[in-house]
Amino acid sequence: MDAERRNDEGQTARWNGRAGNAWVDLQPVLDEMFRPMEELLVDAVAAEGAEHVLDVGCGTGGTTLALARRVGPAGHCLGVDISESLIDTARERAGREGVPASFVRADAQEHAFEPGTFDAVVSRFGVMFFDDPVRAFANLRSAARDDAALRLVVWRDPAENPFMTTAQRAASPLLPGLPVRRPDEPGQFAFADPDKVGRILAESGWADIDIRPIDIVCTMPEKELVRYFTRLGAVGMFLPEVDEETRARVVETVRAAFDPFVHGSEVRFTAACWTVGARASAAKLS
Repeated sequence: MDAERRNDEGQTARWNGRAGNAWVDLQPVLDEMFRPMEELLVDAVAAEGAEHVLDVGCGTGGTTLALARRVGPAGHCLGVDISESLIDTARERAGREGVPASFVRADAQEHAFEPGTFDAVVSRFGVMFFDDPVRAFANLRSAARDDAALRLVVWRDPAENPFMTTAQRAASPLLPGLPVRRPDEPGQFAFADPDKVGRILAESGWADIDIRPIDIVCTMPEKELVRYFTRLGAVGMFLPEVDEETRARVVETVRAAFDPFVHGSEVRFTAACWTVGARASAAKLS
């Protein structure tokens, strides 16, 4: 089995297991924490006048539903995600709200979208996990109409995002088996290098590529902080494997490491991101 296949199966297992379940459980917290990114994408799509929108790595559907509310009954939004539990949650939310959105559980790298359907493709932190990103974005290009807009929000370098790396840094001495982040592998910071992102998009049929840094202030209730770092990320995935004494030590140590971000009843941090824009080129790929 080659490395790409192993990674694909690993991502599928991850997001249909603990990671997906954690995102479902923490859906209200994460939606509010990342609301500024959602609003940025919704405003960008509205400025384009797009009505048929594809949301890649849609998770529990917060951004998809916000887009659907904005485009209204004349349009339609489709969310795609690899996780069955996330898609089930998104469908339940859409049903409750009665908005023009639908969801498909699929790998956006491989899924046979109807060609030339969408006039906008967006993603909030959902495109960094492809094992073959050029093939993935070529597939998304085929789903888009000529001149359709691509709008992404992705993380910049981990060194610029200390909040997102605090739990792993603090827990590492106590959890020697904790996986090490590798910048060349799919994951949260896989799109940190803007030159790499530009090459991926250019090679997959996107033009007018525009990548800009943006710093976004995010917040969450302090009362949710322990649940956040014990359920998500590398620490959250690893903690169920340790004994109760080790878990208690990790929780105490990691919670103290987050003190610089705690302001009374609120946790506040700056998310260092790239906003990525492009157009679906009318030129055919060779």
